Amino acid sequence: MSRLGRRANETLIEMALSADGEECNGPETISTAGSEIPSSSEGLNSTETTLLIPEHQVQSGRKYNLFLKRRLRIDKRHQSKDSIFFRDGVRRIDFVLSYVDDLNKEWEKKLERRKEFESNLQKAGLELETEDKKESEDGKIFFVKIHAPWEVLITYAEVLNIKVPIRENDIPPMVENPLDCVLFPLRLPEKVMHPEPDYFTAPFSKDKQELYLINDESTFFSPSMRNRIVNYILTRCPYGTEEGKKKFGIKRLLNNGTYTAAYPLHDCQYWKKASDPNCDSERYTLYMEWARFLRFYKEQPLDLIRKYYGEKIGIYFAWLGFYTEMLFLAAVVGLICFLYGLFTMDENMSSKEICDPAIGGEIIMCPLCDRDCEYWRLNTTCESSQYSHLFDNVATLFFAIFMGIWVTLFLEFWKRRQARLKYEWDLVDFEEEQQQLQLRPEYEAKCTQKKKNPVTQEMEPYLPLTSQAVRFCISGATVLFWVSLIIASMIAVIVYRLAVYAAFASLMENTQTLQPISGLLTPQLATSVTASCLNFVIIMVLNFFYERIAIWITDMEIPRTHMEYENRLTMKMFLFQFVNYYSSCFYVAFFKGKFVGYPGAYTYMFNRWRNEECDPAGCLIELTTQLTIVMAGKQIWGNIQEAIVPWICNWWGRRKARNNPENLYSRWEQDHDLQTFGALGLFYEYLEMVIQFGFITLFVASFPLAPLLALMNNILEIRVDSWKLTTQFRRPVAAKAHSIGVWQEILNGMAILSVVTNAFIVAFTSDMIPRLVYYYAYSESEDSPMSGYINNSLSVFQISDFPLRNEPKENPENFVICRYRDYRYPPDHERKYLHTMQFWHILAAKLAFIIIMEHVVFIVKFFVAWMIPDVPADVKAKIKREKYLTQKILHEYELEKLKERLCQGDKRTTEKEFIATEGRMELSRAM
Repeated sequence: MSRLGRRANETLIEMALSADGEECNGPETISTAGSEIPSSSEGLNSTETTLLIPEHQVQSGRKYNLFLKRRLRIDKRHQSKDSIFFRDGVRRIDFVLSYVDDLNKEWEKKLERRKEFESNLQKAGLELETEDKKESEDGKIFFVKIHAPWEVLITYAEVLNIKVPIRENDIPPMVENPLDCVLFPLRLPEKVMHPEPDYFTAPFSKDKQELYLINDESTFFSPSMRNRIVNYILTRCPYGTEEGKKKFGIKRLLNNGTYTAAYPLHDCQYWKKASDPNCDSERYTLYMEWARFLRFYKEQPLDLIRKYYGEKIGIYFAWLGFYTEMLFLAAVVGLICFLYGLFTMDENMSSKEICDPAIGGEIIMCPLCDRDCEYWRLNTTCESSQYSHLFDNVATLFFAIFMGIWVTLFLEFWKRRQARLKYEWDLVDFEEEQQQLQLRPEYEAKCTQKKKNPVTQEMEPYLPLTSQAVRFCISGATVLFWVSLIIASMIAVIVYRLAVYAAFASLMENTQTLQPISGLLTPQLATSVTASCLNFVIIMVLNFFYERIAIWITDMEIPRTHMEYENRLTMKMFLFQFVNYYSSCFYVAFFKGKFVGYPGAYTYMFNRWRNEECDPAGCLIELTTQLTIVMAGKQIWGNIQEAIVPWICNWWGRRKARNNPENLYSRWEQDHDLQTFGALGLFYEYLEMVIQFGFITLFVASFPLAPLLALMNNILEIRVDSWKLTTQFRRPVAAKAHSIGVWQEILNGMAILSVVTNAFIVAFTSDMIPRLVYYYAYSESEDSPMSGYINNSLSVFQISDFPLRNEPKENPENFVICRYRDYRYPPDHERKYLHTMQFWHILAAKLAFIIIMEHVVFIVKFFVAWMIPDVPADVKAKIKREKYLTQKILHEYELEKLKERLCQGDKRTTEKEFIATEGRMELSRAM
């Protein structure tokens, strides 16, 4: 292996020492080969698995291995197979690899890969123990258990810049909230909420081990830290050369079938505590206090989630919980607006006139389709006009403005919550760390060319600009093709709406059996419901295929870092999902009924299908229907996919083993039979919630109950996600994250877009602006200003002016005129069928309303964002205090070391260092 870095006080030594005497119990192998590792500045772009161990640890390493040698003599029959330790009962299982020894044509190649890979793992200092397939439940699977000894852990803790405790936190806790007594029923026990004391922390250094609070080497690094370190080694460990290229990493071995699974172990069964007293049974605690639905009203144990699953999963549940809490306020206000519409339904003058036989019953409307449809009376839409008032009323405007401000409060307060978590979870300085640590092994493997890094002056792999350009062109063309496919599918749904609209209109007018429900189920509503259901099915089908395409083209681009990979995939998936889910809502909100024409001069799509008209009461009720079906359908389908499907798969996989006693069904086999969470598991969770966020912000003016539906879904979502993660999935590899990443920018963009869309919905989709214009400018009655509005909003058409293409086949009652929804001059006017001045007044009012509403909401949004600091003042103070104390502790430690050196000699050089260190401490105090 190539040496990539050197340190003056370090030499290459053997990571694990061969033991003399009798062999270890069972088919265990302990490393006997020397190895090397990179320094912390080099560990991220090396394809070699190397270890650097300081000289002073050689003797402690020998003593540690002799101690383990003695413990290996323990009879394995006394150990439960549900244990998370090696057969000696001392060394913890940090990772498990599994494989099936199938005798096919690839068998020898896979065997050679495994031997090389496991040999290199041993050279890297990891210790392996193999369970023969005869020991497994089905007699087919081998399990390779991996343990990281202390020397490996401390070496890679320095490489990965892991922060560890140096002193207990002496900053006084926050002042108690006076509402704590009220919120007490929502609280969890203190031991569950805060499983560990609060410490001041500092990045680990092997040279300063005395500085850290190391009480027990076996428990100093938490299991999530240990599996993160082992996973780092596994992803970079080579296993040979194929086709002239060096191959490495467990991901490739999983893809080519050399291994069937690689996973860290859960610490116990979720329904009972572990029998081993050395096990914390954190999985059991999470299940009992967090993952059960009956605990839906309780707060989440975020610190325990972070400790068990890592910061990345912890911050997702923190965001989801905070989002759900904020939804409560929006849901209450939305419910109040809905109730206002419900209680004022009988006072709505428009629906009264439509339902009045003397008004609506005497107004003859023009046919809804060409030739086959008949003339109809306005009062047949009585029920639908009443229901439209539930969502199309004055409260709609208030709620649209409120949600524009709410979304700003949500994002700003989340930034504050996120800043507090960054401090509490030691992620304050994680930004720079992430740039270093997330280099993808696939990037190094596929980028054969190298160039000198201008910062580190080291050779590193890179992708030529021409190759990047070609890959981006292919990627962009693929995304554009799929977005075009969505638009084509949306046009197909529109064609369906236009084609069946005439059929529904004719069917409902001419079928006697449908007469009882014809008032409620209008042709417009029937078309909207069936088209929404069809659109939802198309959305799900396109999603299924595009998810795979998006991953393929992102892999093809060869992103350099893990963060870059996730960001690119996120943008591709979100762009697709945005168009896929929202295109139908945009059509109903902003296009349907806007380009209809008028009787005798209708507009047609492809010169064949006549464009749809809105209901006389407006298109808002149809937008509400569309939004409800797509949003509710997505949530129901998502919960089925997330909970029921994994449960069925696990039940089927364990149907033979579920009755086996503990001593026959080992911990690694139990976890092997669970589902894999996957590297993109959280990505899909975020995507689901962000799409929901779009539904409750972009179109909330049409459906005030959307936040309430989202709130109920999210209460269930938190428990479903926690239940499946705790009971149905293998334990994910712990990963760090200091924020929700690129999703924050997407949410900010949607918040700004939501102001625009809601302003347009109120102006162009609802009937609020035309009613206000009529109220203030055209009303003829002082006692009842809105009376006569319906008659005013309907224009007159002379039936004799119908061209043959549009004229109904029958006119049994010999109607002379019919009415249609528009503002045009009557047939006896000199400007026959042209737009009236009232039309232009209304259009001007709509545009003025959009400009005023947008500016008012944006000004309030930016003022609120400016008023609320991103980082709370107490958190800023704590960060400064911790940095000061940490520096002080480190400086005091260095002074002690210099004093020791002064006592030992070399006084001249050491005195200068001592003076410089004291000066640095004084400067730190001054700062």
